[in-house]
Order: sequence, then structure tokens, then C-alpha cells
Amino acid sequence: MIRIAVDAMGGDRGPETIVDGALEAARESGVSLSLVGREDLLREILASRPEASALDVAIVPADEAVGMGERPTAALRQRPHASISVAAGEVAAGRAAALFSAGNTGATVMAAHAAFGMLEGAERPALAVTVPTRRSSAVLLDVGANVACRPRHLVQFAAMGTVYARLALGVANPRVGLLSTGEEETKGNDLTRQAHRLLKASGLNFTGNIEARDLYAGGADVIVCDGFTGNIALKVSEGLVEMIGGLLCDGAAGLAGGLAPLSGREVFELFRRRLDDSEFGGVPLLGVAGLALIGHGRSSVRAVRQGVLAAERFALAGFIARLQQEIAASGVSDR
Repeated sequence: MIRIAVDAMGGDRGPETIVDGALEAARESGVSLSLVGREDLLREILASRPEASALDVAIVPADEAVGMGERPTAALRQRPHASISVAAGEVAAGRAAALFSAGNTGATVMAAHAAFGMLEGAERPALAVTVPTRRSSAVLLDVGANVACRPRHLVQFAAMGTVYARLALGVANPRVGLLSTGEEETKGNDLTRQAHRLLKASGLNFTGNIEARDLYAGGADVIVCDGFTGNIALKVSEGLVEMIGGLLCDGAAGLAGGLAPLSGREVFELFRRRLDDSEFGGVPLLGVAGLALIGHGRSSVRAVRQGVLAAERFALAGFIARLQQEIAASGVSDR
């Protein structure tokens, strides 16, 4: 039986949303839950959900939490027993197989790093998200774990992304691209130019730079960038999807007889779902020596359910052990 530690105090919508999403996952798959947070509050929520009594749900007390707008370093220093740290500790102690949190991303990254340590060959963790392309899907990383990176970190991200693309997307020899301001290797800033040189010599299947306009063209299976750039690219994409979706709905409503362009809307809907946080629920934090999935701060009940179910699937697949084996086999730790 797989048990998932859930940071019940994280997220924009409050603990009831987190608990309800986790309970939906437990009802669907039978996964066991450790809800981490204020014991009195969690007991009150569970008492109002009679169906919870039939599920394997435990409460792990944690009276403190990290707010969404707080600075992670200061908050965790002041509150070492905050819910996210306690939840990560449950995984580190072997009482849970994976962590899910929709709380403060920086605090989750720091808590997971402190509790799990890093896999051999990885110096920095990276958040990896699957994005749609004109061909199939691609892995984009880092999308928020690191604001500043060094060139060798991007090489390590590329190696981890390659492993993730093999395991999650079934791509035998993933093509790696570097997100930059131009296709030429001389384009970009010092970080991308130096990273290009290292990736070219890495032995990975590096295909060169990718411009932002080609992010969804399908020219690479793994797209690498620093966390600041990746987070902006992801958020711009999410906002664009919402804007186009609104325009399509407005246009459809104005068509006489309800004759909406269904084929175009269906294509757009497929694209929207593949960028929608409520579809995938959470993204894995690659590089740490424990399984952690991080959800969007605005996660709905459905998104939390999907995130907990994804954590269960990664745990059942032995993802961390397979990731470590593949990193070792890639030789990235020797470079």
C-alpha cells in the first residue's frame, strides 16, 4: 500500500480544498494518506466528511505553516516544524512514499532538499513539466526551482530531463534543446552560451538552441533553461491559453444557430488540457533523493486529486531509484 504525505496547509484555497482533493484520490485508487497540518482543524474537516472513515487517512500534527507570499528561507528558519517540513520528514523517515504540496514552491523545494538530500550527480533540483508540441510532448525544465543557475547545472537538468523523458514519455533517445534568444550558438547570455558549449560536449543528444517561438514546435523532447526563464515561459503559456479560450468562447456565443468551429475548438481544448494544472496535478522535483510533487498554488480539488494520484504512480514505478540508475549510467556525475 502506497502512502502519500500531503501538506494540507499549503495552497491558495485553504486546507478544505487540499483535504477534499486528497480524499477523492484515496477513494479512486485506495492510496493511503498522511494529512500534515493543524490537528484540530484537520479533525474538524474530516468529521464533516463521513466517507473519510472508510479510507486509510492519518493525521500528522504540524501547528505551523509557510504562507504563499513568504520568503522560504526566513520562514523555514523561524518555523522548522512547519507542515511542509514535517511532510517531507515523513517521506525521509520511510513512513510515506512521496510528498505532495500545493504550497509555497520555494519552501517545498528547500524542505525536500533538506530532508532528502540530492541524488549523486545532481547539484540542484529542477521542476519538470510536460508541455504539448506539434509532434507529441516535451519536458521543460527548470520551471521554478532555481532562479539563478550555472552552466553545468543546465547540463545536469538536461541529463535528468532525458531520463524523465525516457521514463514518462517513452522516448528512447530524447533530443535536448537549450532555450535561448536565437538558434546560433553565439546567441543568448553568458549562461546559455557556456551551457551550449558544455551540452555540445556532453554526450547527450543535444540538437542546439531553441527560440521561444519554437517552444511548442516539437524540435526537442527535452527543453532546458534556468528556473526564472522557465517559470515565465510556463506562466505566459498559461495566460495565453486562458485568453485564447475566452476569445473562442465569446466568438462561439456570437455565432448564429450555435455553429461553432468545433474542430478548431477541439484542437485548442486538447492543448489547454495538456497545460492545465488540474489535468496533471503536480510536477516532479527532479534531483532530490526522495519523491516530491509540487502543485500549482491555485490548485482546485481536482488538481489536488490528480497530484496525489500522480505521486502514487511515480512511487509505484520506483521513479527515484530508476532516475538514480539512469543518471549514473549517463555518466553525468563524472563530468
